[in-house]
Amino acid sequence: MSVSSRKRRVHGMLKLYYGLNEEGKTVDQAESMDPCDINGPHFDPEVYLNKLRRECSLGELMDQESYMVKQIRSLDSDMQTLVYENYNKFISATDTIRKMKNDFKKMEDEMDCLSTNMASITDFSARISGTLQDQHAQITKLSGVHTLLRKLQFLFELPARLNKCLELQAYAQAVSSHRRARCVLLQYSHMPSFRGIQDDCHAIMDKLAQELRQKFRDGGSSAKDLSECVELLLQLDEPAEELCDKFLSHAQSRLEADLLGLEAETDILEFIDRGCNEFVSSLCLVIASYQELFVNRPQEGELASKNIPQMAIGKLHAFVDALATHYFSLVERRIQEEKSVGDNSLLVRALDRFHRRLQAVAKLLPGSAVPSQGTEIVVRAARERIKQYLAALQSFYLNSLTDVRQALAAPRLATGKDAPASLPELLSTLSATILNQIKSVLASVHLFTAKDITFSNKPYFKGEFCSHGVRESLVVNFIKFVCQSSRQFCESAGDRGGSTPPALLLLLSRLCLDYETSTITYILTLTDEQFLVQHHSPVTAVTALCGEAREAAQKLLNHYVKVQGLIISQMLRKSVETRDWVNTIEPRNVRAVMKRVVEDTTSIDVQVGLLYEEGVRKAHSSDSSKRTFSVYSSSRQQTRYAPSYTPSAPMDTNLLSNIHKLFSERVEIFSPVEFNKVSVLTGIIKISLKTFLECVRLRTFGRYGLQQIQVDCHYLQMYLWRFVSDENLVHFLLDEIVGSTAHRCLDPAPMEQSVIEVICERG
Repeated sequence: MSVSSRKRRVHGMLKLYYGLNEEGKTVDQAESMDPCDINGPHFDPEVYLNKLRRECSLGELMDQESYMVKQIRSLDSDMQTLVYENYNKFISATDTIRKMKNDFKKMEDEMDCLSTNMASITDFSARISGTLQDQHAQITKLSGVHTLLRKLQFLFELPARLNKCLELQAYAQAVSSHRRARCVLLQYSHMPSFRGIQDDCHAIMDKLAQELRQKFRDGGSSAKDLSECVELLLQLDEPAEELCDKFLSHAQSRLEADLLGLEAETDILEFIDRGCNEFVSSLCLVIASYQELFVNRPQEGELASKNIPQMAIGKLHAFVDALATHYFSLVERRIQEEKSVGDNSLLVRALDRFHRRLQAVAKLLPGSAVPSQGTEIVVRAARERIKQYLAALQSFYLNSLTDVRQALAAPRLATGKDAPASLPELLSTLSATILNQIKSVLASVHLFTAKDITFSNKPYFKGEFCSHGVRESLVVNFIKFVCQSSRQFCESAGDRGGSTPPALLLLLSRLCLDYETSTITYILTLTDEQFLVQHHSPVTAVTALCGEAREAAQKLLNHYVKVQGLIISQMLRKSVETRDWVNTIEPRNVRAVMKRVVEDTTSIDVQVGLLYEEGVRKAHSSDSSKRTFSVYSSSRQQTRYAPSYTPSAPMDTNLLSNIHKLFSERVEIFSPVEFNKVSVLTGIIKISLKTFLECVRLRTFGRYGLQQIQVDCHYLQMYLWRFVSDENLVHFLLDEIVGSTAHRCLDPAPMEQSVIEVICERG
């Protein structure tokens, strides 16, 4: 190869190393066809100079020259640096090649030596093979004979070996040895010597199997020994189904003993701990051992065709279900004994441990109904707990009412610290204690949904427990119970309204009214926020409960008015029925019963004013207390009473009275009252005066009897007008009473109005 071609080759390799093509451009750079491109392969200097002379001025040409000089110098510097760098690399490469030549020379010498040694070894191996070729077949034959003799020696020594294992209770080794020899003995059983060995081995193994069965039946062995017995019996072709039954029967006796230990009366948490640590733990061990022996064991040979795992798992499910049913019955009975609602945390922790430990059964035995049954027990316990708390709230409410009744019945003569509480204090105390008790119960029930409780993430405790359990069955039912029990006080019979104190009726009506306005909304909002109640299913609306509370409040207030009205009416009735109105003396004083009526009405006014607002009254005239004069004025009296003692009266008194009623507003006596003091007093006074009127209509009066009624009615008019919403109502009813008395009078001679005033002012 010439020097020029060698240089071109080296130059080409350098271009390849730096990524340049033959024209000096990088491979990925597109070639330019412009002859004026100074960096392109088709550059033409003449064309380039002509173009510059044509297009550029002298100054631009001088600038271009200066720029090209700078580029030339830069390229020269880069070229010099490249040459220096490549020179150093060439020197280093030359040294490396020189060193490699020395190393390869030494390696060639070693390879030659190795080749010589391999040839020598091959020669020696060939000579040894030729020498031992005649004896190889004989050695192989002798080796086979030696192996056969060892097997025969093992077979002849097998009965003695099995007896020794039996004496030492090395049952596993005996079974293993017999299994190794069983196939050979069966194959050569037609030979007398092998037949004798086989019979001896069978007798020994039968004895061993009998001892294993006895050990299995004794039940005094540990779980590990029991598992070993079962495994050895399976290897001895014992029926798998029978072994399953025996294994489960033995385990059942021990587990039932654990269940019997739970019968003793213990604390609920201790009861659950004992059941979990003894019964549930033992049950899990039995399940794991049973599955390892009968379900998860590799089935080979004839056992594979018998489908033992499927049979075994069916028996295991039946076994676990039966024991779990017994255990669950004990747990439920013990849970039902938890009647105290003082500390709910103990029961919740016990149920949590109970539910938590049952999850181990779910992991060991997939598909078992035990975990779901345990969850149902927890759910039933939670429902029963809600019923207990509802009963406790109801009992607390009734006891609170008893305390209120006792406070109302306390003697009113006490003063100072021993003085009985007023109605507002009793109402405030009753309302606050009930609300605090509800909050306490909600806090106790809320433990069922705590985050650290395992069963709190179950669907029941996330949905139905909160909505239907706590909200509906507990809170809503208690509010309904308050309204219903309050309404029951209105069902007492008798003129005096039974044994219920009227003040209690008034207090309960205000309590129900407060529930309607604020308490019910507050309680249900608190419940929804605390339990995150989702109203996906129909629940009782707040408006419905408020309506029920208002209905109870209205009924209680109506009954209060009726009872108080009947009490005053009874006094008036007796005062009319027990007096001889025909032969009575001339009136000199207001009767004491009328004073008592005014006193009782005033007392009722004070009592109602403690709990209810005043209410709206119609405008009173300036002489309301003197209205009796206009009512019983001489002109009206003459018009009304003249027919009784004037023979020439043109009209009948009954006709005049009826005509007068046509132009009077109808008075509804037992109309519903409003929630204010004026309306309540108006209802009571209407009932009282209506009773007075009806009693007067049933009696016959003399002159002084009529005058006494005039005095009494004037006295009532003086004081009762201020209690009612419309004074004309009292005016009308009293006018009716005097008019009816005049109709029933034998000698209707009315008393002078001035005399009536003097008597009433003096009385």
